[in-house]
Amino acid sequence: MWWLSEWEETKLIRDKYTIERRYINKRQNVRPGTRLTSGTPGFLVAHDTGNPGATADNHFTYFQNLKDRSASAQTFIDDTKILEIIPTGTGLDPAEKAWHVLYSVTTDNKLYGDDANDIALGVELCYGGKINTLEAYKRFAWYMAYCCDKWGLNPLIHIPSHKQLDPARKNDIDQALATVGKTLKDLLYDVVAEIKEQPVSVVPPVAVQMPASVAQRLIEDYVSPAWFVAHREKDQVGLTHFHNLADNLRMASGIPLQPGSTAPFKQLHKSNVQELIFRWLSPGWFAAKQKQDKTAMVYYNNTANHLRRAAGMPTE
Repeated sequence: MWWLSEWEETKLIRDKYTIERRYINKRQNVRPGTRLTSGTPGFLVAHDTGNPGATADNHFTYFQNLKDRSASAQTFIDDTKILEIIPTGTGLDPAEKAWHVLYSVTTDNKLYGDDANDIALGVELCYGGKINTLEAYKRFAWYMAYCCDKWGLNPLIHIPSHKQLDPARKNDIDQALATVGKTLKDLLYDVVAEIKEQPVSVVPPVAVQMPASVAQRLIEDYVSPAWFVAHREKDQVGLTHFHNLADNLRMASGIPLQPGSTAPFKQLHKSNVQELIFRWLSPGWFAAKQKQDKTAMVYYNNTANHLRRAAGMPTE
């Protein structure tokens, strides 16, 4: 594949399985269309469907038509496919919320500081019936490894089972694992083994200086207009915030803060990256997608990745 960089080609070769993305329609009870508040997933919840014999495609159809209650998960995995029915962030679309753990359950808040629906992916293992559960399990472990490696998550810490989060009501993913002689501990160590065998990220990202032209364009197109709105509304907090945000962009790109001064590179704050992407770049990307303007989509995606690199974050 001569048009790919060496890193991109290596990544594709190491992708053991294909991830299929076929999204259900946006509806409040299954896919509200809101992004994870954490941006990228903060942890992964291991579920099983509790519906032996039902495939990933069966669950797509079920949630596409579900009307009488709120429930969903982002990914369903059987013995033939890995199917994302709600965006997870593994592709171009940012990760969105699903309804896979009750908000009244508080274990997720105690362990991870927030609700699973807001910062985690729900990953469902399909099992039983005519499904070859062991093959489904292999895909499930690989997908968990792929996600952990992509977002820097530790499988031994960041993959709770649904049962661990809601022990009074749930038995997943233990009930499905038991059908192939596996435990949750086995799953976690199999995920670790997959990461060692099939790393997606060749090296951890290191912060690099942003091109000055990119920083200047961000300041002119987004930060300065927001500063003037704050000025008009006499919002002192907003004025200070946008002033600091502009200076952080300048320092991340080597633009001097004062004429004649020097400006050594300073790593951009991750919170600045999240704000710029979710407040301005992502809405622009989605608007371009609606218009099928691929040139603009590439522009927004490349600009977001310049920001991520300046903060030492993985690109997407």
